[in-house]
Amino acid sequence: GTALGWLFKMLSSCSKVGDPRPGQPYKGGNFCAFLPDNREGQKTAMLLKKAFEHGLTFQIKSCNGEERVTWGLIPHKTSWDGGKARNGYPDAQYLREVCTVL
Repeated sequence: GTALGWLFKMLSSCSKVGDPRPGQPYKGGNFCAFLPDNREGQKTAMLLKKAFEHGLTFQIKSCNGEERVTWGLIPHKTSWDGGKARNGYPDAQYLREVCTVL
């Protein structure tokens, strides 16, 4: 099938109030996610876009003494294959599960 894919580029910056260490610099990164290009996938994409606009897609975590941007609590498929164990497809329950979280 066809896929919807998008790339997030999170720039390095300083954390804000509510982050684990406010005022500390953090490292950005590139993040890629995939959805099936069908009605359910397109509906999920709209919900994920709203979550991103409300700052719910990413979080800042400490890793080896440095702050960095990571995925938040919303599950994303970061690979088109490999199954559920590798954050990929096939995963028959993913769209239902992510919509429940959203």
